[in-house]
Amino acid sequence: MGFGKLTTFQTILISYLSVILLGTALLMLPAASQSGGTSLLTALFTAVSSVCVTGLVVADTATYWTGFGQTVILLLIQTGGLGAVTIAVMISVMAGRKISLVQRSVLKDAVSGLHVGGIIRFLRFILFMTVCTELAGAVLLAPVMIRDFGMAKGLWYALFHSVSAFCNAGFDLMGIRAPFSSLTHYHASPLINLTVSALIVTGGLGFLTWQDISENKWHFRDYRLQTKIILCASTVLIIVPAVLFFIFEYRFLPLPERILASLFQSVTARTAGFNTQNLSLMSEPGMLLMIVLMLVGGSPGSTAGGMKTTTLFVLIFWLKSSIGRHRSVNVFNRRIEQPAVNDALTILLMYLLMFLTGSALIAGVEKLPLLTCMYETASALGTVGLTLGITPSLSRISRIVLILCMYFGRSGGLTLAYAAVRLTERDKKYPEEKVMVG
Repeated sequence: MGFGKLTTFQTILISYLSVILLGTALLMLPAASQSGGTSLLTALFTAVSSVCVTGLVVADTATYWTGFGQTVILLLIQTGGLGAVTIAVMISVMAGRKISLVQRSVLKDAVSGLHVGGIIRFLRFILFMTVCTELAGAVLLAPVMIRDFGMAKGLWYALFHSVSAFCNAGFDLMGIRAPFSSLTHYHASPLINLTVSALIVTGGLGFLTWQDISENKWHFRDYRLQTKIILCASTVLIIVPAVLFFIFEYRFLPLPERILASLFQSVTARTAGFNTQNLSLMSEPGMLLMIVLMLVGGSPGSTAGGMKTTTLFVLIFWLKSSIGRHRSVNVFNRRIEQPAVNDALTILLMYLLMFLTGSALIAGVEKLPLLTCMYETASALGTVGLTLGITPSLSRISRIVLILCMYFGRSGGLTLAYAAVRLTERDKKYPEEKVMVG
């Protein structure tokens, strides 16, 4: 596995693109679809959504694709969730090949590792945790799936949904009951709701976070600053939206189901893509909250997409420091370095630009309400997969817009920016002059 003269960021982008193209070719095979053949755009859209662990689909996964096609989709989800570079290096390690320093450096950036040293050990931790978590999820889901679909299909469904949930993909096979129904048939099942939610949260926290927890157990004070930020931000982003959903949405449900729906919706909105309720019945404030959650996404080095929880946390504390006229951003008795603040601002502006541009383009082409188009665009950009039902009926232009949003959202704004521009070691310094803002 050689990377030549490509930068690490270019390598990451090309690896995702290569897997997408391979997935597209496989999904176009006659054996992949029930009809014996599928169009290039449908196969490409599905492959991008799978690799970018989004979950938006233009064809129902359960009824349109054969068992072979569903297997291809599951493998693409697993590859996209862990990262194409991660999978490639993992295969090389298992084959006993020597991993070069350049490959270790690429892997470090791909998994958001801290250091090149120990990166192969970290890779083994990722593999071990992924296998254990997905198998545990499948075991928990199996009783319900076997009850509803029989032994063979029930086990397959349990594994498929466990992998999809852990990788924050949102793909489901419940279309066999009703097309594009997701998990709505299990809205009252505590086992399905809590298991899927736990898998989503586990995958969305990031492998570096879990490694820190495994090393320091539950001693919060000994965690790295990034781990503390991720745990605090994730907790707030689960509890606060859940409370808001409980207060303002789902009033027609009995209390236990209302609690389950509120919690599940809060968890799944940040890149997972499953739903247990009819999303079209949500109020506009509820939809706006969902859009914000979708854009924020999960945490760095996780199976989730979006701007990331750390980006939001850093921006909030940067705002607090700026208002207080502090020279640095301080949190948990630590100072956040200025480049991290600059990166957070860059990511925010890039996501907002892509989000607004994509929403406007789809609204203009499809002649649909802007809020509906913003919802769909945020879902693609945050690699979420939640939909108001318009994706299957979108035109080619709008589908291409969503494809670009999914690719951008999964690979990351900074990765695209750094891949396009080679960074220089020394910046030119010009005379400084004040500019009044605000």
